[in-house]
Amino acid sequence: MQSKIITVTRTDQIRLNELLDSEWIVAIGGQRPHLHALREKLADANVVDSCEIQPDIVTMNSTIYLKDLDRNTLDVYTLVYPAEACIAEGKLSILSPLGTAVFGSGVGETLTLQVLQNQSHKQIKRLSFQPERVGAFNL
Repeated sequence: MQSKIITVTRTDQIRLNELLDSEWIVAIGGQRPHLHALREKLADANVVDSCEIQPDIVTMNSTIYLKDLDRNTLDVYTLVYPAEACIAEGKLSILSPLGTAVFGSGVGETLTLQVLQNQSHKQIKRLSFQPERVGAFNL
């Protein structure tokens, strides 16, 4: 199954490729399916300068309202690099299956994730913060 082509900022693409090529990724098991999917997303992505990204696209350090369509709940997450991740504080790692799924997606999109033997359905309801929208191009 081929994934859709996403739009990413040049900064996010460079930083995430460096992360995926790091020894740390090898140590944690870099062959996980969602990490492979992230590599493919980045390789196929439409890359733009930070000032050109649409304001409804999930970029690194974006804060998103994500509705769980199966449980009818709404969660708020900020998409972060692994060193900053703390799910108890709503800081979602880009290297988690959910983090890789939301990255590059837009408001209104519905995502289907495989969780063990079940599928989970999420919808991006809104972004309350996107760094590029407020001119924070180097977060």
